[in-house]
Amino acid sequence: MTTFPSAFIIPTLAVMLDSILGDPKKLPHPVRFIGKWLDLYENAARKVKINLGIAGWIAVLLFASVSWGIVALVTVIPYLGVLISLYLSYAGLALGCLIKESSKVLHVLESGDIVGARKAIAMLVSRDTSELDANGIRRTLAETVSENLNDGFVAPLFYLCLFGPGGLWAYKTVSTMDSMWGYRTERFNDLGRGAAKTDDLLAWLPARITAYLMIIAGKLRGLNIKETKKHFKKDARKMESPNAGWPMATAAWLIGGQMGGPTVYFGTVKDKPVLGPIDKPWDKTMIRALIGLCDKTGTIAAWVFIPVLGMLSLAF
Repeated sequence: MTTFPSAFIIPTLAVMLDSILGDPKKLPHPVRFIGKWLDLYENAARKVKINLGIAGWIAVLLFASVSWGIVALVTVIPYLGVLISLYLSYAGLALGCLIKESSKVLHVLESGDIVGARKAIAMLVSRDTSELDANGIRRTLAETVSENLNDGFVAPLFYLCLFGPGGLWAYKTVSTMDSMWGYRTERFNDLGRGAAKTDDLLAWLPARITAYLMIIAGKLRGLNIKETKKHFKKDARKMESPNAGWPMATAAWLIGGQMGGPTVYFGTVKDKPVLGPIDKPWDKTMIRALIGLCDKTGTIAAWVFIPVLGMLSLAF
């Protein structure tokens, strides 16, 4: 049953902790446990030679349900349940970590250490960063920051406010599965299909909300609203993913930098659709503006989601 503290106080404190502390690196993070169990499941599925497509869909239902169930059980433990609920809510949000890590990459790059910047950006993306020049690192940083604004904060906060910590971690479980298995490679094409499709479905609405919240934040920060409104929807639909393009295209037009183009994944060059103004490289000022935009968007999302979705969760 949803209560006033679970609907309003815990999400508010979780957002504050995420902003102040970032990722709880020294504490046991649920994503690490999920990742280990997914590895074990993948190995078992391959060992018993089950149809990997079926195994993938079973995994989605199994792990999402188990995650929600475990969270529901531990958050009602007398006295400790409230603290566990707060920790799990905070640990499921990643805007603070995204801002800190992206700022770190920019700092290392601007200090002249391009090798260190390549290593730092490699911690945030799945693409090959070993040959990136300074412009490539900044473009990669812009793409991952804008995409992960939704994946790492807006969507998790949406499900937290609507369904509580259990809903948040059901979503995060699917999102983690997609980040581990959702690649169109020989290894994951079948196994990851269920996770990819489910993640697309769950992130569909939050991704579009993120884009519109970014436009509101951009207006407050005096960014290029007119051109953004003209182009962001068309550009968003260019992407293979039904969701990633929405925050990326919006950010590209608001800040005025190109995203997309040739990108190396697992040793293969993929020509990604171009988003935003063509031939407009990212510089350090633009990256800082993007980080500020994402921070402001996250604040607006919290101001909107916590009261509105909190009231909905209490009503139903």
